[in-house]
Amino acid sequence: MAKTKPAGETEKKALSKKSFEERLERLEELGDEIRRTDIPLEDAIKAYEEGIKLYRALEKELKEIESRVEIVMNDTVGDDDSEEDSADEGPVLGLFDDEE
Repeated sequence: MAKTKPAGETEKKALSKKSFEERLERLEELGDEIRRTDIPLEDAIKAYEEGIKLYRALEKELKEIESRVEIVMNDTVGDDDSEEDSADEGPVLGLFDDEE
């Protein structure tokens, strides 16, 4: 007898194979779908549930990406001889500082 996977698990694997951008686009589509005035309540609830799952997964991935960027930026700052030793300071992310 062959085992079948629960529908939620199959959906989860399919989403994990998509890129961050594809999943973000799907989240935006779900938001648009929920805002429609002609959508049945049950469909809106399903879209909302899918959107929450996507949001949480994307948020988790984004935090992991931010951590990686902080590590890279700190390594870069540490490699630059013209910068003071910032090992005791928190992460330095000068990418988006306003230039004066």
